[in-house]
Amino acid sequence: MDGAAAGRYGKQVLFRPIGINGQAKISAATVTIIGLGALGTVSSSHLCRAGVGRLKLVDRDFVEIGNLQRQLLFDEEDALKRLPKAVAASEKLKKTNSEIVIEHEIADVEPRNVEALVAESDLVIDATDNLETRFLINDACLKNEIPWIYTAALGSTGVVMSIVPGQTPCLRCYIDRLPPAGAIASCDTEGVLSMTTAAAASLQCAEALRLLVGLKPTEGMLYFDVWERSFETFYIDRKDDCPACGLGKYEFLDGTAYSFTTVLCGRNAVQIQPPAESEIDLELLADRLQQAGEASYNGFLLSFKAEGYELVLFPNGRAIIRGTTDEAEARNLYARYIGT
Repeated sequence: MDGAAAGRYGKQVLFRPIGINGQAKISAATVTIIGLGALGTVSSSHLCRAGVGRLKLVDRDFVEIGNLQRQLLFDEEDALKRLPKAVAASEKLKKTNSEIVIEHEIADVEPRNVEALVAESDLVIDATDNLETRFLINDACLKNEIPWIYTAALGSTGVVMSIVPGQTPCLRCYIDRLPPAGAIASCDTEGVLSMTTAAAASLQCAEALRLLVGLKPTEGMLYFDVWERSFETFYIDRKDDCPACGLGKYEFLDGTAYSFTTVLCGRNAVQIQPPAESEIDLELLADRLQQAGEASYNGFLLSFKAEGYELVLFPNGRAIIRGTTDEAEARNLYARYIGT
C-alpha cells in the first residue's frame, strides 16, 4: 500500500486490528452487495470509503421519492430521473473513491443468475428485502463456499449475522423454512427508521471488515432496537439436519422451494405462485395493508391497490399482480406488501 493510500485510509490503518496488512487485504478484496436500498446504500458507502478493491452492486429497482427518507446515497434528482438504484449508487460511489473498481448490475436475483452474480466474491453483503432471496443467497454462498452477512431491519429493530461456510450455522439453521405468505410484517406496512437501517448496515460492515482482514466472525445473531437502545445476541449450533449446510440440499438454488411467476397473456398482469401453499388469514392481512393503500376482503380473496397496481391474493398465497407484465417488478411488489 503506497503513501497516498495510507493517507486516504490512514485513520482506518491506525486501528490496530486492521493495520497496514489488513488494509492491503481489504484493497485486494471483491465484495458483492445485493440490494441498494436502505441497507445497501449505507453498506456500499462504508465499504467504498473503506477501500474495498472491487465492489459489485446488484439491484432490480429504481429510485423513488419515498426512498429518500432512508436510502442515504440517493437524492431528489435520482428520483425524478427514475434512475436504477444500481446505476445511481455506482455514480455516487465513483465520485467518492475513484481508486477502486465499482461495477453495477440491474438484475432481479433468482436461481438462474445468483451464482454468476456472486462469482469471484470474497464476501457477499445481504441488503435485500425478503426472506426468499436471502435463502437463495444462503444456498449460493454455501455451495460456492463464499462468506456472507445476513442483515434485516424493520421499525426500530434489526438483526445481523455472519455466515461462513463450514464454520458457522447458516441462515436455515435459524429459520428452517419460509413462513406463510403474509405472516411477516414488512417496511411497507409497519415502517422503518433510517437510524435502524443505518445502524444495521454499519454493524454489517464492521463485521465485513473483520472477515476481509482474516479474523474469525463474531458468533450468533445480533438483535438490536435503536428506539429502546437494547442489544441481544442469540446463539445456535450448526444443525446436522439443516437442509442447506447440514444435508447439502440447495432447495432455493435448484428452484424446488422458490416461487415462480407467470405473465398472464393479454391481461397486463403477472401471477405469482409460492413454493408451498399455506392458509392465510386474509381478513387480518387486509387490516394491516390498510396502512399502505386500499385493501378489501370479500370472504374469498383480498384486493389491495397501491402505486397504480392491484394485488389480488388468494387464501393459499397465490397472487395476481395487475398493472405490469414485468416479472421482477411483480415479485418486488409481492415481497413488499405480502411478504415472502
